[in-house]
Amino acid sequence: MAVLHGPLTIDFEQLWKEGMLDWHGNMPERMKNDALEEAFWAQSMQKKSYKQTDAHAVPIYEKIRQYIPKGASCLEMGPGWGNYTFPLREDVGKLTLVDGSRSVLDYLQQYFIEDDAVNFVHAKWEEADVEQHDIVIGVNCYYRIYEMNKALLKMNDRAKKRAIIGLTTGPIQPHYDVLAKEYHYEIKYPRRDYIEILNMLYQLGIYADCEMLELERVYSYESYDALYAAQSKKILTDSFDWQHVKEALARYVTEEEDRIVYRHKFYAAIISWEPVK
Repeated sequence: MAVLHGPLTIDFEQLWKEGMLDWHGNMPERMKNDALEEAFWAQSMQKKSYKQTDAHAVPIYEKIRQYIPKGASCLEMGPGWGNYTFPLREDVGKLTLVDGSRSVLDYLQQYFIEDDAVNFVHAKWEEADVEQHDIVIGVNCYYRIYEMNKALLKMNDRAKKRAIIGLTTGPIQPHYDVLAKEYHYEIKYPRRDYIEILNMLYQLGIYADCEMLELERVYSYESYDALYAAQSKKILTDSFDWQHVKEALARYVTEEEDRIVYRHKFYAAIISWEPVK
């Protein structure tokens, strides 16, 4: 059992666990069904083009890079489709990728067939048998981890020089705030966030640095119908007025070269610390 330190009386790990439940108080099937999770990733990997990554990953990695010594050994948790794997490989001498999805590892392995310095471990982080590396890093890969204190302590234990966590975070798209505050709809706001992890670390006696990076996501649609359909999915109220959705979105969208464009500001939290032994 993890030993908690500090004056905070709130159990932040328990808040994290409660945040895994859906809005009806049930654990979503993907959170507990490994076969369903694997099917999701198998389908996702089939849709990826050659080394396809997300644009917002570039500035995030530029911030992370300052903590990674050239030629270091690095362990990456939950690499997904390689947003950080590909730039990491350019900077580190040895790279170990740990993922619970066989489809994810098969997808990445095709890019490193002749690279003996890249190793693949098919296991959940909680169960992975891995040695220490200079750097342990995981970005946006914590959504299925239930026992977060143990997972964080394992990151701390396996890192020789630095442990790094990255999480993209709010605010939610602003039109949803309009729908909540002006039209009183129930909105599916995020139920877990970086601040819980930062406080869990604090309670574990780990005083981590946290840097916030402002980012922008650009949504582009061929039609207003496509915009309305995509940007109403977080409304939990069973019955709502589409006119309200249109009015809320109208404040934030523009028309650019025959496309309807919605720009949304959000952030990345980069949490890192020197291992506490």
